[in-house]
This record gives sequence, C-alpha cells and structure tokens, in this order.
Amino acid sequence: MNKRLENKCAIVFGAGSSGPGWGNGKAAAVLYAREGAKVACIDLSFEAAQETAEIIAEEGNEAIAIAADVTSLSSTREAVNAAHKAFGKLDVLHNNVGITHMNGPVELSEADFEASMKINLGSVYHTTKCVIPHMIEAGGGAIVNISSLAAIRWTGYPYFAYYASKAAVNQATVALAVQYAKQKIRANCIMPGLMDTPLIYKQISTQYATAEAMVAGRGAAVPGGKMGDAWDVAYAALFLASDEAKFITGVCLPVDGGQSCTVPEPR
Repeated sequence: MNKRLENKCAIVFGAGSSGPGWGNGKAAAVLYAREGAKVACIDLSFEAAQETAEIIAEEGNEAIAIAADVTSLSSTREAVNAAHKAFGKLDVLHNNVGITHMNGPVELSEADFEASMKINLGSVYHTTKCVIPHMIEAGGGAIVNISSLAAIRWTGYPYFAYYASKAAVNQATVALAVQYAKQKIRANCIMPGLMDTPLIYKQISTQYATAEAMVAGRGAAVPGGKMGDAWDVAYAALFLASDEAKFITGVCLPVDGGQSCTVPEPR
C-alpha cells in the first residue's frame, strides 16, 4: 500500500513545539513526512522548526526549516516562496499557529484582543493568500486549518478573543472550500477538544491551582476521562490532507473524545 502523501509537498505553519514533547503542528509535520510528503517546517522560532525538521530527517524523510512570522504578510510570503522554491510545488497547507489570551471583554486588553485575532485568524488569511496561487497553478491542493472546539461552544475558560477568533477560522475555512472548489482546492478544519500538549502548560495552567489539577480537571471533562494528544489531531489532519478525503471539503471536524456531545458546564 502506497504512503498516503507520497509525491506531495506540505507546508506546515506552527511546526515547532512550545515546549518539550509533541505539539499539534510538530506531530502533523512528522506524520506527513512519514506518509511520504516533503515538509516545510515553519515556525516563529527557527530552532523549534529546525528541531522538527531534524526529527524528520533522522527518520530518513525530507524536510526544511524556515522561520517566519505569520502576523506579517511579507514574512509569510518569503517563507512560502522559499518552500515552493525548494520543492517546486505545494500540495498541502497546514495552519497550526494559535494563541490564547484569557479574560472576557471587560478585562481583556485591546492589545490582547487584537493580537488574538491577528495571530489566530490573520495567520489563515496570510498563509492562504500566499499559498493558494501556487495551488491553483499546480491544479489543486488541500488546506487543513487547526481551529478549536471553542469555535462552537463554551469550553470552561474565559477567553473571549479565542472563542471569537476560532469561530472565524471555522467560517473562513467554509468560505475557502466553496470559493476554490472549482480550482480543486479543498479546505477543512479540525476542532481539537481538550488536548495534552506543551501549550496548555503555558497558556491554560494559570486557570488551575496546579498543573496536576489542570490535567485532572480537563480529563474529567472528556467522556472517556482523559485528554487527547497531538497525534490524535495529526492523524485527523493526515486523512483530510490525503486523497482519501478527495470528496470532503468545508468540514469542521471535532477531535474531542466526544466532548462536543456533552452539555457544557461552567467552571
């Protein structure tokens, strides 16, 4: 059986990890490579991107590392052009960049609100603006945006800007899917639920007394009693990026252990 992304080239924004372990973007980049893709690992931190690219290379697969700031159109364009120059085409765009700012609108600073929108939604705008022309030229492609269960429901945290920006990512994905369907470009997004990744220990743990309390509390909110991990998101992304999903577009897929089937509870 052939590898699912054989002869394809993927560009992964947010391919590094925010700490030790496996973040969603890092796992997706490595899995794409394992399935045959050449991967451009892009991150704000070159060291983080390089770490992922080195893991891919050590496994005998092909990757390059590029530093880019997705809040800057010029930086994003330079990264996309470098990836296209290295590989000659771009078949898969994976958007994993995101940030969480706590607080409701009363307490939330204007700067944090604007940063959330610029990073979480603006990254999708900048990357698709730069990558889609290459996909059209090549005759098609697949876009996978990483959204959040927070896009469609209360998840227990007071992060107004995160809810708003991720809801916008969902609808932006739908708009991309319909607008570019005739150009054979598919666009889908994944809505991770409560995942155990390095990011939560930096951006979510302040909402709990201890990190242990965070892990226990988040696990208890999932029907199965345990959080998911980066590989759960990566395998969903692999399917959506592959030709196995050739008739799937405009989908916002929960990867949440069934949490979206439950009634939200206030914390």
